[in-house]
Amino acid sequence: MLEPFQQQTDINLALTEWEHRVPGLKAGFTTHNSEQERLNMGLYTNDQPDKVINNRRQLASRVGFPLESWVAGEQIHQTKTHFVTEKDKGKGAADYTASLKGTDGLITHKTGILCTAVFADCVPLFFLDPVTGYIGLAHAGWKGTVARMGQKMVEAFQARGADPAAMLVAIGPCISRDVYEVDEEVIRHIPSALREKTVTSLDDHRFLVDLKQLNIEILLQQGIFRHNIDVTNYCTFRDESLFFSHRRSRGNTGRMLGYIGYEK
Repeated sequence: MLEPFQQQTDINLALTEWEHRVPGLKAGFTTHNSEQERLNMGLYTNDQPDKVINNRRQLASRVGFPLESWVAGEQIHQTKTHFVTEKDKGKGAADYTASLKGTDGLITHKTGILCTAVFADCVPLFFLDPVTGYIGLAHAGWKGTVARMGQKMVEAFQARGADPAAMLVAIGPCISRDVYEVDEEVIRHIPSALREKTVTSLDDHRFLVDLKQLNIEILLQQGIFRHNIDVTNYCTFRDESLFFSHRRSRGNTGRMLGYIGYEK
């Protein structure tokens, strides 16, 4: 399978096929690389906020969206979505406390706004409806995934007139099945009908979970066609030279940033 996220600059990967298909669209995912040091994009991590803001300004200059046009949700591992408008510009861009409260999914069709979310193993879900022009980005860890964040996003698009059969979805860099080991507490939240395709049993009541495939199955149930779902080959845990990983670093780590928006 061709990799949908292609290296664009030293600090970011781009959804190049989407960007080529839709004039003015910018969509991608950062790495932790930079010429100076590891590039942390998370405002609520142990790094000084000024340092993270400077990192964000580096990306802003590369993708052509000033930091003041960024929007971010609070990201509480739930499924609330928000339709982003001009009045939301700047929320969560340089101050985590100003993020959209209780929000893990962002949708817009406005130009000059960059929808953003941070990740360090959780699943980035990118959405594009070429017909209505709506775009979106969602944060889905295991809790958000089993709570059907993907479904909530599709339903929010449908409320704005989108047809799931026409929608495109891209699953970005996240932890992969081979290294995502969990216990029964996680497994019991996964519907039994989906476990055969997404769960591998190990010894001692431990399991491997394929979060990418679990999100695919949920999206398929909502009417998204499989050929319209692009899935990255990257793994945030395995690809240590590119990404932070919450699990690999046992919680003491930085964050990558996913983004999508239309240029002015």
